[in-house]
Amino acid sequence: MKTRITELLGCEYPIIQGGMAWVAEHTLASAVSNAGGIGLIAGGSAPIDYLREQIRLCKEKTDKPFGVNIMLMSPNADDLAQLCIDEGVKVITTGAGNPGKYMAAWKEAGIKVMPVVPSVALAKRMEKSGADAVIAEGTESGGHIGENTTMCLVPQVVDAVEIPVIAAGGIADGRGMAASFMLGAEGVQIGTRFLASEECQIHPTFKDLVIKAKDTDNIVTGRYTGHPCRNIKTKFAKKLATGEKEGTLSPEEFEQLTVGALRRAVVDGDVDSGSFLCGAISGMVNEIKTCADIVKEINDGAEKLLKI
Repeated sequence: MKTRITELLGCEYPIIQGGMAWVAEHTLASAVSNAGGIGLIAGGSAPIDYLREQIRLCKEKTDKPFGVNIMLMSPNADDLAQLCIDEGVKVITTGAGNPGKYMAAWKEAGIKVMPVVPSVALAKRMEKSGADAVIAEGTESGGHIGENTTMCLVPQVVDAVEIPVIAAGGIADGRGMAASFMLGAEGVQIGTRFLASEECQIHPTFKDLVIKAKDTDNIVTGRYTGHPCRNIKTKFAKKLATGEKEGTLSPEEFEQLTVGALRRAVVDGDVDSGSFLCGAISGMVNEIKTCADIVKEINDGAEKLLKI
């Protein structure tokens, strides 16, 4: 399947692995890139020395294009923006802000920039600032979310910009990819499906929760803090949701409880105090496969439905 995204990024399939904080490291990213997609290393708030090591380890494991995701609200965003230039990273995705101040330097370095956008307005701003593509992410996705659904958001963004649009949120198989293309997208970004990959380094408890999740086993917490997140429904997540709904947890208390909660989920598998960020599509993820099998299965399924 050839689209403007495969041409832009130099990959075989228009499938990008989501830049999931604490999850997307070099082992996963290199496996997805070797499978023909685009793997991403999550920048998050990790130390720059660690991220430099991750980028270099990824280069050792693949000669295919891969990228780095930068959360612009992170305190070290400036350093990571420069690190990507210094290390010759080919692709950058961004979230939680406007990357405008970095755009000129990135473009001069030949980096392809694809911001994640939750709205038409931000998509237009990103196109004007020089983005090569935008990732229109619906509320079905895991982690930090907007309110617009993928089905509603993607076609509106496609109509509003000339650059390619990548759909994200609630996509886990060829049907989701084909549907995204029918809405006008030219690529997809997928996170949750790769949580259940052999190469994903998350704690086995996290993988088990994803595999066993039903369609109703996800929950959004933190809307009153201004940073809503979609999680797998655990006792801890329900505790947060109840405190938010009933007013027994102030936004400040909520933030205190959730500091480090993602690390506790990913690294420790701690169901009592960990936040297992995961998309609403987790109910469709029922088995662990290699990244190569996942990428090919999704692409082949989409091609069959689209009759390519």
